[in-house]
Amino acid sequence: MIPVSLKTLQMIVGANLVDVKLSNPNMIIDAVSIDTRTLEKGALFIALVGDRFDAHDFIDTAKQNGASALLVSHPVNCDLPQLVVEETLRALGQLGAWIKTQCDVTTIALTGSCGKTTVKEMLVAILSRLGRTLCTLDNLNNDIGVPLTLLRLEPSDDYAVIELGANHVGEIAYTTKLVKPDIALVTNVAAAHLEGFGSLDGVVKAKGEIFEGLADGALAIVNLDSNGGLHWDAVLKNKQLLTMTVSNKSANFCAVNVREAGGGCFQFDMETPIGTFPIVLSLPGQHNVANSILATMAALNIDGITMTEITQGLASVAPLKGRGVISFPRPGLRLIDDSYNASLPAMKAAVDMLNKFDGDKVIVLADMGEMGDYSDAVHLDLAEYLSQSDIQTVMTHGLASVIISERCGGLHFDNKDALIANLVALMKTKHEVSVLIKGANGMKMSQVIAAIEEAATC
Repeated sequence: MIPVSLKTLQMIVGANLVDVKLSNPNMIIDAVSIDTRTLEKGALFIALVGDRFDAHDFIDTAKQNGASALLVSHPVNCDLPQLVVEETLRALGQLGAWIKTQCDVTTIALTGSCGKTTVKEMLVAILSRLGRTLCTLDNLNNDIGVPLTLLRLEPSDDYAVIELGANHVGEIAYTTKLVKPDIALVTNVAAAHLEGFGSLDGVVKAKGEIFEGLADGALAIVNLDSNGGLHWDAVLKNKQLLTMTVSNKSANFCAVNVREAGGGCFQFDMETPIGTFPIVLSLPGQHNVANSILATMAALNIDGITMTEITQGLASVAPLKGRGVISFPRPGLRLIDDSYNASLPAMKAAVDMLNKFDGDKVIVLADMGEMGDYSDAVHLDLAEYLSQSDIQTVMTHGLASVIISERCGGLHFDNKDALIANLVALMKTKHEVSVLIKGANGMKMSQVIAAIEEAATC
């Protein structure tokens, strides 16, 4: 973090300084922590409060682990300097936003129901060829994670690619105001986090909030194949608008001559306002055609970037763990680890990916989470889609996914150990087979991946 004095911190967050040790107000803070387990010596410890936790309970541990000062919502019994504010989460956001103002960095913000992380990784692969690029790490994309990402900015950074996630209306509006992006894009809008958003209309409204933080004339990128339609007209007013589809040539960017390139990957010709360019993707799955177009649209509108850097960057992207990684634990066994998370469009994309492979195909699916009252309908939609594929073997796990096995003639397991035992036994009978594993992150389908890999080496 950019070094900042305690006195400046006090002004940034509008705090009262309770300085029990009468320490120097010019004390320099160059690190922030919200977790005592990873706290760096000398860091400012911010005591966040949530529905199920209160970090004020860990003040003593923070001091023992080397914290030099505290940001709290009420004075605590500790002889460290204390910055006291009404709400520590809001103060974290204020600090992140202030750090952003100290860095002259071209910033791209992106959101969407799925594909956010993939588009982010594509952009990082492109932009890193030209300069220092900061990006969101792991899943730090909410009202806590976005400020923490901004705190990592340095004046020497050239670009920032920041992912904005949400599970309720208003969250993206808040984080966009912190980020103040130069370019904003929405990958798609679909059934995800419906429990928090209330309905698909709620998702549309929430994702469109990213455009509210754009200055007049700034660039907004919209996927016409999956967008907010009339809902976004007001927030897109006075913005520079670029559109894309995978196949409709009426958009500014589209794909033509889409074809398989081997190993589950695809290549195509991208039609752009400056010409048509051949693209070869290194990530498996046809859904990454749309992701690569979105990344290109953002990158191409940054000064100094050419299609050469873009095509090279797209060809170099490697899949992240749990997001479509293909491995061969033993000869003849193609294992597709897509276990990180699941939404309806991502599930359908996984079905499409597996369906492209020849030979025996096994798909193992767990519940999609946070669907609320829409859970049955969403899982039935997936079941109908899967039933039209050529996938021979279906296995499911979880309360909601039983409808998938019932519709597709598959095997359902309430117990994950039983699922693993049956799947491992099945793999011993199939010499040439492709297996795809996917489910909500909370279903921990990575355990199934690990079991298959272990069994394959025995």
